[in-house]
Amino acid sequence: MTDGVGKEILIDGVDPRELYGPQNAYLEQLRAMFPELKIVARGSSLKVLGATAEVARFEKRFEGLVAYYTKYGHLSSQVIDQCFADGYAASERPMDKDVLVYGNNGMVVRARTPNQQRLVELYEKNDLLFAVGPAGSGKTYTAIALAVRALKEKEVRRIILTRPAVEAGEKLGFLPGDMKEKLDPYLQPLYDALNDMIPPLKLQKFLEEGTVQIAPLAYMRGRTLDNAFVILDEAQNTTLSQIKMFLTRMGRNARFIVTGDVTQIDLPRRSDSGLTRAMQILKDVKGIGQVEFDKRDIVRHELVKQIVEAFDHDADRHELEKKLLETNK
Repeated sequence: MTDGVGKEILIDGVDPRELYGPQNAYLEQLRAMFPELKIVARGSSLKVLGATAEVARFEKRFEGLVAYYTKYGHLSSQVIDQCFADGYAASERPMDKDVLVYGNNGMVVRARTPNQQRLVELYEKNDLLFAVGPAGSGKTYTAIALAVRALKEKEVRRIILTRPAVEAGEKLGFLPGDMKEKLDPYLQPLYDALNDMIPPLKLQKFLEEGTVQIAPLAYMRGRTLDNAFVILDEAQNTTLSQIKMFLTRMGRNARFIVTGDVTQIDLPRRSDSGLTRAMQILKDVKGIGQVEFDKRDIVRHELVKQIVEAFDHDADRHELEKKLLETNK
């Protein structure tokens, strides 16, 4: 083959297994589409042998496939057909209107309830958002999806996720390990959401280089957060001075979302929570949006909605009994 060439295509920053597909199904699809080429997978690289022009055509299309996966985080046989079609630029493919981000294994993350959609709409108009509501309503998950989308679209340079390290009945001192190992369980829900939306190898790289940072709220003091998408989760467990400290970290080209559930305050005194008070203080400030989620937004197991309702009814009953006792004194 006088016009033959051997080309090694490196796969950088992407798990090759995602590109090769389950049981190498996508790799076999590529081989079928380029029968004149010999395509050999070697871990994080492809060795492609064949005519110079055909190898160049394959390389260009494969780069488009990698760009697509990097941007949207999922692949399918249909996507590969599109990416390798003549005249198709995978990296320029517009996202579906209501899709926030394409997660791992083809998962589509979208706003699924009216208040989740309202959060997305307010995000387009405000640099600071408050999202409060019951467990399972998707407020934090939607916020993280917006952050991942902003990072992929290069609207920000980094994502910073933070929580107050407040004990919910357990004592930090009795947990094993160093301080990081003691704190990680409090931050695990944030890792879980990111693991749904960013490929594992890329997420690990982001964490190592600081593109994605997850830290307790106390670590925010003294920082100025520029070009960042910052989420404060479990904000009901912050005092008013803590939430003020956090909000004043806001730097240039920064987007902040504060999430919390005022029915799950773990502070020694519920009255110490600064979330509701901060929302009242800032309610008329231009550029700040507020969304109140409710039981209708709960997207976990159906029982979660019933559990929340049962606890709400119990709290209402106790409040009524308390008022009756005070009246009869």
